[in-house]
Amino acid sequence: MASAANAGADVMTVAEPVLDELGTTVTPQGLIGVAVLPAPPLEATLTAAGLVVVLHQVRDPGNAGTALRSADAAGADAVILTRGSVDPRNPKAVRASAGSLFHLPVIDDVAFDDVARACREHGLRLVAAAGDGDVPHTDVDFSTPAAVVFGNEAHGLPPHVRGACDIAARVPLHARVRPGYHGTAESLNLAMTVAVVAFEAARQRGGTASTRP
Repeated sequence: MASAANAGADVMTVAEPVLDELGTTVTPQGLIGVAVLPAPPLEATLTAAGLVVVLHQVRDPGNAGTALRSADAAGADAVILTRGSVDPRNPKAVRASAGSLFHLPVIDDVAFDDVARACREHGLRLVAAAGDGDVPHTDVDFSTPAAVVFGNEAHGLPPHVRGACDIAARVPLHARVRPGYHGTAESLNLAMTVAVVAFEAARQRGGTASTRP
């Protein structure tokens, strides 16, 4: 607490019952921080971006936070949440991001049309991620700047958003029926899809993996 106070933060000690009320978990860790996290400007963020993850009307905070974490780990330059998406500063989203909310530019509450226009003006191709996409995600050329648009968990991408993209890509699923069982997975979780596509983009872009253990 001394370090926080020396850095200019207002520090307040409260009783445990008060801490329980302030916290959003069953067992708070004993420290709660309140801070302003201003969003970076859209235009400046896209100026030199090579890979941008766009989450369109993603509503689940756990999915949003995990998608942020995946985008960060794959070396994406920014994450944009369109208007109608969950607030990335939602406590559950913050926890699911495991700190990644603070590692890269995160912009939210932007109309998709404004995102699409800005991406095109800055030379980013728009790639729609869809289960019935025209090509496998591994066939998309990510060596040039791209913004990958991921849709709502339940409804995917609406037609006008998908139609505004240059190409629709899918993550191929393996239709392997196991002996004694019926059916196969019909889709991937949103955050998992973000991870798969973003890491393919990182591979093609020649990203350097961390040497951390």
